[in-house]
Amino acid sequence: MKKGKDIKPHIGIFGRRNNGKSSFINMITGQDVAIVSNIAGTTTDPVKKSVEIFGVGPAIIIDTAGIDDSGELGNKRIRKTMEVMKIIDFAILLIADNNFASFETDLISEFGKLDIPYLIFHNKCDYTPLTDKTLQQIIAHTKQTCIDISALNSNNKEIITEAIKKNIPKSAFVKPALLEGLVKKKDIVLLITPIDSEAPEGRMILPQVMAIRDVLDHNCICVTVRETELEDFMALGIKPALAITDSQAFGYVSSVIPQEVPLTGFSIVLARMKTNFYDYLQGTPKIKDLKDGDNILMLESCTHQVSCEDIGQYKLPKWINEFTEKKLTYEMVSGLSSLKQDINNYALIIQCGGCVVTRKQLNNRLKPAIEAGIPVSNYGMAIAYVNGIFDRSVEPFLKNYTMP
Repeated sequence: MKKGKDIKPHIGIFGRRNNGKSSFINMITGQDVAIVSNIAGTTTDPVKKSVEIFGVGPAIIIDTAGIDDSGELGNKRIRKTMEVMKIIDFAILLIADNNFASFETDLISEFGKLDIPYLIFHNKCDYTPLTDKTLQQIIAHTKQTCIDISALNSNNKEIITEAIKKNIPKSAFVKPALLEGLVKKKDIVLLITPIDSEAPEGRMILPQVMAIRDVLDHNCICVTVRETELEDFMALGIKPALAITDSQAFGYVSSVIPQEVPLTGFSIVLARMKTNFYDYLQGTPKIKDLKDGDNILMLESCTHQVSCEDIGQYKLPKWINEFTEKKLTYEMVSGLSSLKQDINNYALIIQCGGCVVTRKQLNNRLKPAIEAGIPVSNYGMAIAYVNGIFDRSVEPFLKNYTMP
């Protein structure tokens, strides 16, 4: 399964073959991460490397194959390079020898379609400096400048990192708090965490860990129980300011937690932080409109061993079938893999909480469906809806949420 490291901001390095992308990454990371060669096309598959950027923090740098690759294999490399754009928060376009033409402008056009901010560096300035003619051409096309550097000169590292820090969107590395606006200092927050065969041995799943940390960061009192001990805790007479449960226990937990106590789910808390909450609010009630034969796409951001207690593969489809009393089909796609069908073949898309991916990656994942008018939901909201507690599960967020 993917680790939480992938929620770091992703920075993609793009450019033609032999423009020095690998040397650029090695200089930024201070390590020989990428193979440097004078032979064009040395980099084949995208290569990831974790790096610490002063002022930004931990990030993942991705080296890509040349956008001017050729032949059947080269075209496959280019496709992989283009796929990287779906997962990055920021792009760096390296040019060299004053070459700025269709390869670069086409790539910049793709950046625009996916709302990817970017910087342009002219590399190998020690051999061929950036000319005024090329600079004016770049400014005319992009409305931004180009920085002349040499990836072989370590003194350029500070120039590059400062430019990245200044231009990368803060949303890529400044993580909003899970419980922002929901609790205040000294509040008691109750976390209900069932343990079944899907729970990792000897530890907790990432959303639960994130929630515990966020409760502590808000100077609140964190109480964590399994659902089997929930009634015992409530019998103590302690009234939490907020209760958050694993979605699969929504039905039972809702019957135990008093109505006056705000209740939501880990997946819903993540949804508020990771995506456009409004799209989920609008899409989830469409479950009631499903018809016989409709195809539902289940999206999970991680891959893991599946058991009969798996939420996305078994439990949620079963609950939706029982709720709708319709004959529905389900398709599961894990990670950030390509879809097997055209997006318009689905009547509904249900996304997991997305704890192991960035906000940008999750939004890009859902963007085609939203643009096509296909309703989207997430695991927690869908489970709350079929349990008849959707309104209660999202109510804690609505008082601090402004509809577009």
